Amino acid sequence: MILAPVGSGPTVHEGPSANASNDPAAMQDRFLKLLVAQLNNQDPMNPMDNAQMTTQMAQINTVTGLQTLNLTMQTMAEQFSTMQQIQGISMIGRSVLSEGDRLSVNDKGEAAGSFDLAGSATDVKVEVVTPGGLVVDTLQLGAQEKGRHDFTWDAGKYQGDASDLRFRVTATTKEGAVAVTPLMQSQVVATGSNSGALTLTLASGDTVNYANVRGVL
Repeated sequence: MILAPVGSGPTVHEGPSANASNDPAAMQDRFLKLLVAQLNNQDPMNPMDNAQMTTQMAQINTVTGLQTLNLTMQTMAEQFSTMQQIQGISMIGRSVLSEGDRLSVNDKGEAAGSFDLAGSATDVKVEVVTPGGLVVDTLQLGAQEKGRHDFTWDAGKYQGDASDLRFRVTATTKEGAVAVTPLMQSQVVATGSNSGALTLTLASGDTVNYANVRGVL
């Protein structure tokens, strides 16, 4: 802020180096120096109005207050990002649920998957399919309530690479189809950050935002 000259006294200007600084304490110090200089050089016959001086002091307090708030928020954001990274490291080696239709196959040849039902269904069917859409097997799960459900399938009966298999879920009622969200299980192998958000790299090769993880197993 530049203070208006009073009377015939000299005008005081801020230098270029001062304008480049956004430190709240430095800004307040420059303001006080300008104010003192203006008071020392004011016309005794036409002194600065008290209301004007009070307004100027209130303005600088507002500016420095906003600057301090910005610095505080920036520090908090950096601390939150650090905490996210620490939390992410603890996720390495854990299995998580995220949106996807890939089956998770363990060393024993057991395949697993999960899904969320938007509402109760009288008939739920899970089809195990190849990447090309060929049905390998069908699981009839019958009636299921709204919410998350898990299923397993014996992948040992499949002659090919079971890790390439997908699944699709069909849920219906007398009124029609029920919305289904397929969820895949995958192990976290690494963590990272994208635009300040924690990301997880999965054993499947996918990368998901931590906020999109539906569950930790």
